[in-house]
Amino acid sequence: MRTFDYKKRYERLLQSDIVALVAQIHEYKGEQTLFVEAKADTLTQLLEVAKIQSTEASNKIEGIYTSDERLKKIVRDKTMPKTRNEKEIAGYRDVLNTIHQNYDYIPVKSSIFLQLHRDLYKFAGNAGGSFKSSDNVIAQEDEQGNKSIRFQPVPAWETPAYIDAICDAFQDICKDSQCDPLILIPMFILDFLCIHPFNDGNGRMSRLLTLLLLYRAGYIVGMYISIEKLIEQTKETYYETLQESSYNWHEEENDDAPFVRYMLGVIVAA
Repeated sequence: MRTFDYKKRYERLLQSDIVALVAQIHEYKGEQTLFVEAKADTLTQLLEVAKIQSTEASNKIEGIYTSDERLKKIVRDKTMPKTRNEKEIAGYRDVLNTIHQNYDYIPVKSSIFLQLHRDLYKFAGNAGGSFKSSDNVIAQEDEQGNKSIRFQPVPAWETPAYIDAICDAFQDICKDSQCDPLILIPMFILDFLCIHPFNDGNGRMSRLLTLLLLYRAGYIVGMYISIEKLIEQTKETYYETLQESSYNWHEEENDDAPFVRYMLGVIVAA
């Protein structure tokens, strides 16, 4: 089993462009506080728009769609989901609401991840709330339709131990005041995606966890500007940087920088 030395990896990421992005976000965070205090009415409108955009975009990345009218009704809880796609959209809505309302009380631990995953699938009636039962692969398809394995995640039998390991390592490093959570969060999400702990829903869970960790660190911009929509609009770059940063992950020789740089860019754009 590989180890998760976030301190060592963090120090490798203290590159000038990454540090500049972090500084920019810190500056915006100050403006965020002033805006939240001054624009209560505007924020209510932004919150509703962002919730619709986030639910739509995060599901769209995974090929899960419904009509605009149905989407808005589902997100506003004005109708019951009918199709399989709509049931998954409704599950995302509920987990997003849980995170928005309770992020301060949602710790980073595997049992919580399982609960959130269960809620993601509560309308769809399939295996939500448990780690993958068999090994999975991350595949890609070229223009000719030929499929190839892009990444081999952690085997199913090792998955619970790996999730516990990244949660423990993340909680430990967050106690270090010298380490900025803006750099730590994308590293953690990268590890989560490389483990790929569920049979289905890994991408959506990773985006929900990104919001959770940002909110817990005091960066609540994702409530009002959809981070998922920004990812969906740049998904080719998202997948490219994810592939770059996952190369040699099992050997503990991967480069976190491409994915961290990309995610910081998304937060700056928000």
